[in-house]
Amino acid sequence: MTTKADLIAQCKADNPTMTATINDEAIQLNAADYEKACSDWADMRLGQIADEAAKAQAAADKAALLAKLGITADEFKTLLGGN
Repeated sequence: MTTKADLIAQCKADNPTMTATINDEAIQLNAADYEKACSDWADMRLGQIADEAAKAQAAADKAALLAKLGITADEFKTLLGGN
Protein backbone atom coordinates (compact mmCIF):
# COMPACT_ATOMS: atom_id res chain seq x y z
CA MET A 1 0.00 0.00 0.00
CA THR A 2 1.28 3.42 -0.92
CA THR A 3 1.64 5.78 2.01
CA LYS A 4 1.65 9.56 2.10
CA ALA A 5 5.36 9.45 3.01
CA ASP A 6 6.03 7.30 -0.08
CA LEU A 7 4.20 9.78 -2.27
CA ILE A 8 5.99 12.77 -0.76
CA ALA A 9 9.33 11.05 -1.40
CA GLN A 10 8.25 10.36 -4.99
CA CYS A 11 7.19 13.97 -5.48
CA LYS A 12 10.51 15.25 -4.16
CA ALA A 13 12.48 12.80 -6.32
CA ASP A 14 10.53 13.85 -9.41
CA ASN A 15 10.59 17.57 -8.54
CA PRO A 16 13.73 18.64 -6.67
CA THR A 17 12.54 22.23 -6.99
CA MET A 18 9.18 23.82 -7.72
CA THR A 19 8.15 27.19 -8.96
CA ALA A 20 5.03 29.29 -8.74
CA THR A 21 4.06 31.66 -11.51
CA ILE A 22 2.97 35.05 -10.23
CA ASN A 23 2.19 37.81 -12.73
CA ASP A 24 3.85 35.70 -15.45
CA GLU A 25 7.06 35.48 -13.39
CA ALA A 26 8.35 32.09 -12.22
CA ILE A 27 9.42 32.18 -8.58
CA GLN A 28 11.10 29.21 -6.90
CA LEU A 29 9.17 27.98 -3.86
CA ASN A 30 10.82 28.44 -0.48
CA ALA A 31 11.33 25.37 1.74
CA ALA A 32 8.01 25.70 3.60
CA ASP A 33 5.97 26.20 0.44
CA TYR A 34 7.82 23.33 -1.25
CA GLU A 35 7.00 20.99 1.66
CA LYS A 36 3.35 22.09 1.59
CA ALA A 37 3.12 21.57 -2.18
CA CYS A 38 4.55 18.05 -1.84
CA SER A 39 2.16 17.26 1.01
CA ASP A 40 -0.84 18.66 -0.86
CA TRP A 41 0.07 16.65 -3.97
CA ALA A 42 0.41 13.48 -1.90
CA ASP A 43 -3.04 14.07 -0.34
CA MET A 44 -4.55 14.57 -3.80
CA ARG A 45 -2.82 11.44 -5.14
CA LEU A 46 -4.00 9.35 -2.17
CA GLY A 47 -7.55 10.39 -3.05
CA GLN A 48 -7.02 9.34 -6.65
CA ILE A 49 -5.58 5.99 -5.57
CA ALA A 50 -8.55 5.37 -3.27
CA ASP A 51 -10.97 6.24 -6.08
CA GLU A 52 -9.16 3.94 -8.52
CA ALA A 53 -9.25 1.11 -5.96
CA ALA A 54 -12.97 1.63 -5.33
CA LYS A 55 -13.72 1.53 -9.06
CA ALA A 56 -11.64 -1.62 -9.50
CA GLN A 57 -13.41 -3.27 -6.55
CA ALA A 58 -16.82 -2.34 -7.96
CA ALA A 59 -15.89 -3.85 -11.33
CA ALA A 60 -14.62 -7.02 -9.66
CA ASP A 61 -17.78 -7.26 -7.53
CA LYS A 62 -19.95 -6.83 -10.63
CA ALA A 63 -18.02 -9.51 -12.53
CA ALA A 64 -18.27 -11.89 -9.58
CA LEU A 65 -22.01 -11.33 -9.29
CA LEU A 66 -22.57 -11.88 -13.01
CA ALA A 67 -20.46 -15.04 -12.89
CA LYS A 68 -22.43 -16.29 -9.88
CA LEU A 69 -25.69 -15.63 -11.70
CA GLY A 70 -24.28 -17.19 -14.88
CA ILE A 71 -25.26 -14.25 -17.08
CA THR A 72 -23.51 -11.60 -19.12
CA ALA A 73 -23.70 -7.85 -18.54
CA ASP A 74 -25.96 -7.55 -21.60
CA GLU A 75 -28.28 -10.23 -20.24
CA PHE A 76 -28.40 -8.39 -16.92
CA LYS A 77 -29.36 -5.16 -18.68
CA THR A 78 -32.10 -7.02 -20.53
CA LEU A 79 -33.44 -8.39 -17.24
CA LEU A 80 -33.62 -4.83 -15.93
CA GLY A 81 -35.50 -3.70 -19.03
CA GLY A 82 -32.59 -1.87 -20.64
CA ASN A 83 -31.50 -2.19 -24.23
